[in-house]
Amino acid sequence: MPPAQSMTPAGRRIAAAAEELFYERGITAVGVDLIAEHSGVTKRTLYNQFGSKDHLVATYLTERDRRWRALVRAAVDACEDPVEAVGAPFEALRTWSGANSRGCAFINALAELPDPAHPAHRVAADQKLWLRDLFEELATAAGLREPADLAVRLLVLHEGALATQPLPLDTLSATTALARTLVRACAPTGR
Repeated sequence: MPPAQSMTPAGRRIAAAAEELFYERGITAVGVDLIAEHSGVTKRTLYNQFGSKDHLVATYLTERDRRWRALVRAAVDACEDPVEAVGAPFEALRTWSGANSRGCAFINALAELPDPAHPAHRVAADQKLWLRDLFEELATAAGLREPADLAVRLLVLHEGALATQPLPLDTLSATTALARTLVRACAPTGR
């Protein structure tokens, strides 16, 4: 799957159309005919650019993951206090959620593509593992107790906020508050 910067203009149009369609309608509900039509290319061009629908789906998720990680890293880097930085992915989620009303594209992909050998399944699973590892890395850097256990708890909270995003509830505020409570509970005494 070609990185965005090395795609041809047609490849970028295909990737943009695929992202919109896959996110709004679902991966399995969208065929290559529809993507080709929306991007103004032939199916042959689509296959020449991406090889298969599976690789196009993986490219779609890879590009979303790249943007998500950049947003999270910016939120982490904006924190002066290492303990505050542990919760930064929740603040990034608040920003991200404004433009993503159908919940998490990665959770959706994992539900639609259960085969662990599917290239897009691997991208989605790796994104979740990356976030868990980031929580652990940040918790360790902040000197928090039991950083691996805290990382799993924070991941579960984060994913819960994502899964409930399409509902008419503000679970992100409550989840962020709970995450802060968990982080403070793991802080060394005197913090």
